[in-house]
Amino acid sequence: MVDIHSHILPGVDDGAKSWETAVEMVRLAYADGTRHMAATPHANDNYGYDRGSAEEMLAELKKRCEVAMEFSLGCDLHFSIENVEAALAHPEQYCIGGSEYMLVEFSDFAISRFVGDALLRLLRGGTVPIITHPERNPILQQQPEDIVGFAECGCLIQVTANSLTGFWGERARKTAAWLLDRECVHVIASDAHDLDRRPPILSKARDWLTRRYSAALSQALCHDNPNAIVSGQTLFYLPEVRR
Repeated sequence: MVDIHSHILPGVDDGAKSWETAVEMVRLAYADGTRHMAATPHANDNYGYDRGSAEEMLAELKKRCEVAMEFSLGCDLHFSIENVEAALAHPEQYCIGGSEYMLVEFSDFAISRFVGDALLRLLRGGTVPIITHPERNPILQQQPEDIVGFAECGCLIQVTANSLTGFWGERARKTAAWLLDRECVHVIASDAHDLDRRPPILSKARDWLTRRYSAALSQALCHDNPNAIVSGQTLFYLPEVRR
């Protein structure tokens, strides 16, 4: 499996708090079957994002973890006006690896009218926004049709693995299933922050998808599509969204 969203770099945001935790998170993910992780620190009002420093930390983490994990570096970009302008000017600073794919995270409190235009500006500039965990967003839970609209414009939709298994509550699970039923989910990721409460586990979601939908879909969302993203390739599974 391939995990495109994790907070494994220690001390840079609300993810891993120490090198020991970061190393154990990588080892836990490897034991669970993940073979490639994207480290994606937050860039928001609380946490600054320094690409150069993050690259150095990721190289150090690779040395310390002593498992055959592959890594990419990205960013969990809070979708503020300032961040969007920075991403438009220098997308390579925020995209996953050397790809055109960029994680974007919406506020839980308000989604302004500028969002749609900003997403289109990124798309027209050659960047593909990946909207992270919309099934957990209280605003989008009330109007999931907006998520479908984002996908129809060319954005990708990433659902959190443990939303499918109930960790984020029934509303998040139902919203995720609603999106899956409309073929509006393109990738599953852990959004891991720690070892216990939000661990880097994908296998439970993969198994849930296999039981509820099909082995082909779980393969596409947990391996083929995320592998294409970290490789900078066209997605394997990109169906036309159903309303």
